Amino acid sequence: MNITTDQQFPNVTVAFADSQGRPAPVDGVPVWASSDSTVISVAPSPDGMSAIVASVAPGTARVTVSADADLGAGVVPIIGVSEDIVVTNGNIATVVALVLGTPVAK
Repeated sequence: MNITTDQQFPNVTVAFADSQGRPAPVDGVPVWASSDSTVISVAPSPDGMSAIVASVAPGTARVTVSADADLGAGVVPIIGVSEDIVVTNGNIATVVALVLGTPVAK
């Protein structure tokens, strides 16, 4: 997936399911991460079921979310990984300044 440094994903969500595709609970709050925080940042919601993913700088990174699928005392990790997110520079939208040099004779 290609995005620019001007973009973000404000509504990234996760849904956990059992082997039959039915919604399934997890133990604790899911943990979100960026494979490279210099390329994309991830800001999870307090319940861990959604996040805001924002581009930072050009490069390639992935988003991961992990949780504990064992509702008891044990831990059974479950991990989801996004496709590659390729961030490129944003489009030039305006001329910020045009400075003429000192005039000289021809």
